[in-house]
Amino acid sequence: MKFWAAIVLTIISLCTPGYAQEAQKAEIQREMQKLIELRNQLQKLIQEKKEILRKIEEQREKLKAEREALKKELEEAKAERYKKLAQIFEKMDPELAGQKISKMTNPKEAALIIYNMKTRLAGQVMNYVDPQMADKIVQILTNLKVSSSNSTQNNLQ
Repeated sequence: MKFWAAIVLTIISLCTPGYAQEAQKAEIQREMQKLIELRNQLQKLIQEKKEILRKIEEQREKLKAEREALKKELEEAKAERYKKLAQIFEKMDPELAGQKISKMTNPKEAALIIYNMKTRLAGQVMNYVDPQMADKIVQILTNLKVSSSNSTQNNLQ
C-alpha cells in the first residue's frame, strides 16, 4: 500500500507542475485578453473625445466669425446713426446746432456728429459751441483723425 501511495504521490507531483504551468498560462491568456479589450475600449473613447473636441473647435470658430460679423454690423449701424444725426444738425441753424451740441453730455458723440458733417457746416456750428466742449471735441477729432490716418496708412502698406 505504501508502494501505491508513493507512486500516486510521484505521479501527482510530476503532473502538478505541468498542470500548474498550464493553469498559469490560461490565467495569463485571460488577463491579456482583458487588457486587450480595455485598450480597445480606451482607444475608442479617445477617438470619441477627439471627435467631440473637433466639433467644439468648429463651433468655436463659427461663433468667433459670427461675433466678428455682429461687431462689424454694430459699428456700421453706429456709423450710420452718426451720419443721420449729422444730416439733421446740418439742416439746423448753425447757432441752434451749436447750442444743442454744447448741451450734449458725451463729447465723443458730439465729436462724431461734427466729424460726419460737411466741413463748412461743421465749422459754422463749431463757432457756436461752448469753448470747453469745443476743446474736448477738437481733442477727440484730432485723435480720431490720427487713428483713421494711421489705419489708412497701415492698409496702404
